[in-house]
Amino acid sequence: MRIVLLPLVALSLIAAGPIDPARIKADVQTLSSDDFAGRGPGEEGEAATIAYLAKQMAAAGLEPGGEDGGWFQTVPLVRLDTAPGGTATMRAGEKVTVLRDGPDLDINPTNAGVTSLSDAPLVFAGWGAPDPARGWDAFQGVDVKGKVVIMLAGDPDLEGGKDLGFGGRSLVFSGRGGTKAAAAAKAGAIGVLFIHEAAAYSWPYAQAGDSIRVPSFAYAPLKSNTLQFSGIVRGSAILPILARLGLTLPALKQRARSAAFRAFALEATVSVSATNIAKEVVSHNVVGILRGADRPNEFLLYGAHWDANGHNGPDRSGDTIRNGAVDNATGTAELLEVARAFSAGKRPARSVVFAAWTAEEKGLLGAEYYAQHPLYSLARTAAVINLDPHVVLPAARNLELIGPGQTDLEGLLVKAASEQRLQVEPEPSPEAGWYFRSDHFPFAQRGVPALAFRAGRDLKVGGVKAGQQIVEAYNVRCYHQPCDEFSASWTFAGTAQEALAAYRVGQMVADAVYWPGWLPGSAYAAARRSSEGERR
Repeated sequence: MRIVLLPLVALSLIAAGPIDPARIKADVQTLSSDDFAGRGPGEEGEAATIAYLAKQMAAAGLEPGGEDGGWFQTVPLVRLDTAPGGTATMRAGEKVTVLRDGPDLDINPTNAGVTSLSDAPLVFAGWGAPDPARGWDAFQGVDVKGKVVIMLAGDPDLEGGKDLGFGGRSLVFSGRGGTKAAAAAKAGAIGVLFIHEAAAYSWPYAQAGDSIRVPSFAYAPLKSNTLQFSGIVRGSAILPILARLGLTLPALKQRARSAAFRAFALEATVSVSATNIAKEVVSHNVVGILRGADRPNEFLLYGAHWDANGHNGPDRSGDTIRNGAVDNATGTAELLEVARAFSAGKRPARSVVFAAWTAEEKGLLGAEYYAQHPLYSLARTAAVINLDPHVVLPAARNLELIGPGQTDLEGLLVKAASEQRLQVEPEPSPEAGWYFRSDHFPFAQRGVPALAFRAGRDLKVGGVKAGQQIVEAYNVRCYHQPCDEFSASWTFAGTAQEALAAYRVGQMVADAVYWPGWLPGSAYAAARRSSEGERR
């Protein structure tokens, strides 16, 4: 990991701010209670959620930072509920296999109403890897118009044994499912199916197909999409079909692990039947601001998503609410606590904006909407600090940096961590692509230096082994599931370490004269340079 400490300003060691784990705990307990109904965007829990956040921001000493002098920014959305009973029927020779939505695949139609495809040809595109700059493009010169593309998750490096140009284990942007699906659609595909493997996805299939279906969302008004569906196929469901074609997954991977690989037709077809029920809803970002003492028209932005996965049908235990205590009532509570810390201290030179985003779980839609319609100039936003912890952990010896090697904010994080005698270490699962999967990313794409990190799993009691056990248990059982519920036994000691580090980095940025930047080689530096004149 490359960490840079820049001699940009003379900063003496500042005393730790008033980060109180008890207040964080109280906010998490409230936000994840059944009274908030899982905090689904546009659902019954939203009104209570955004009202609570506005009240807490006001109590923390913030001013309304939203539209028209209020606390909110409206985000127009369309909710898409996929009706039960969807199927994908695959025909290979004389053999027909019906894959059912849920146990066999997680199918997501992209348009409203009925999606019905009959005997569409199947194409295998390997990892897709739509990255011509690296010399990889599985769709180059291949006709996939009117066909359904089957792809692998992740990028070729994950199991390649060496760096094939995609950064080794670290997932690159072109390895994201959304990037691949867009490339397949551009090439003319009418559907995409990804083969689920736990290592590439970083979560088990049970969190998609075996769980109660949650709605997908898009911006309103809904646009017609030529890519009619995307889906995730359970590995054990697709492997027998491949075997009937004389294919194995290891052999297909080996064939696809070359820049010369091109998508090829399979001797099989698929028929798809699925129905979406569309409903327009209005959701909200919640925004507060602490005006800067010296340079109020320069900004530091803290963000955390308030949404979870709402109120759905019962799981196997009968629970209908996905309370989202960890993801992301905890990050939202950190946001409030950092706001309190800033208000209690000396007024910073730059203004500090605190935003609680909607619809992160639906594709970063709230943060992306703000980035498209900024309430405060992105060119004059010095940095974005994202609060999206993955697990509530006890006190640790480390912090985990997400997407290392991007911005000089990482040096400030090292300084802030050292004040707590913590080490900053690279995230242990870079193949999961977390830098692309949370609300800082829309800002990074537009050139705003963005920092994301989490409390570490090297625990003061029990070390890495104990921390990893907690993380793995949460990932397997409770990530995005109804059992992500508040526990009175949580101390929030690790959470407080994370929040204090975020506060201290923010203090340094908010009081500095310089503008943080991207490290050499970062893909986001060019976007920042394009707005340089606005910061003079």
